[in-house]
Amino acid sequence: MSESGDLSDRQVHIVRSAYRLFADRGVERVPIHEVAAAAGVSKSIVLYYFKTKEQLVGATMWWVLQEIGDRIRQAVEGAPTPVEAVERMIETIFLGPDQSRRFYLTYLDLIDHAARVSGFGQISAAFRATVNLVYAEVIGAGVADGAFRVRDVDEAAVAVRAIVEGLHFQWLQEDAWRERHAWYRRACVDAVLAYLLNATSPDASPYLPAGEGRRG
Repeated sequence: MSESGDLSDRQVHIVRSAYRLFADRGVERVPIHEVAAAAGVSKSIVLYYFKTKEQLVGATMWWVLQEIGDRIRQAVEGAPTPVEAVERMIETIFLGPDQSRRFYLTYLDLIDHAARVSGFGQISAAFRATVNLVYAEVIGAGVADGAFRVRDVDEAAVAVRAIVEGLHFQWLQEDAWRERHAWYRRACVDAVLAYLLNATSPDASPYLPAGEGRRG
């Protein structure tokens, strides 16, 4: 699957249009001809660049992910402390209620699509791995600085993604989701920092509270 850096301007325009439609109505409910109409091109043009709907969905999610990854890297660059870097990262992920809702509704569709469409799970797995890599970069810098106490950077990235996504999925279920967005963003910062600053030491079990080593 091409990354956003490999897409032409016309392809980016098409995936932008697809993303808006997927977020508003769901992946399964948007046929290719409607993406074409929204982008102001013919269906044949969309199929020329993206041979199937699965390719279009995958390219769209890759584009969104690369955009978010670039914003996170720009936000954390020059952060004075690892804690500040994490705060900036979470604030970038919780960019705004409408942006966050659009992304996570589409992301949930991607998960559902991967479970139902044969072969699409590879895209979903690669997507998760790329998200983990962005988190691992920030966590790894904090470990090198001596601020974060994690047993394994890659495992910590998975845990942080679980915290971020879990709170987002809870937030999506709020009736007053716009008003509650700031609260969930702060809760996410607190939860991620609580984990990274107090995670188990290298010789401790990941299933025991900090300070309790492996038994027998």
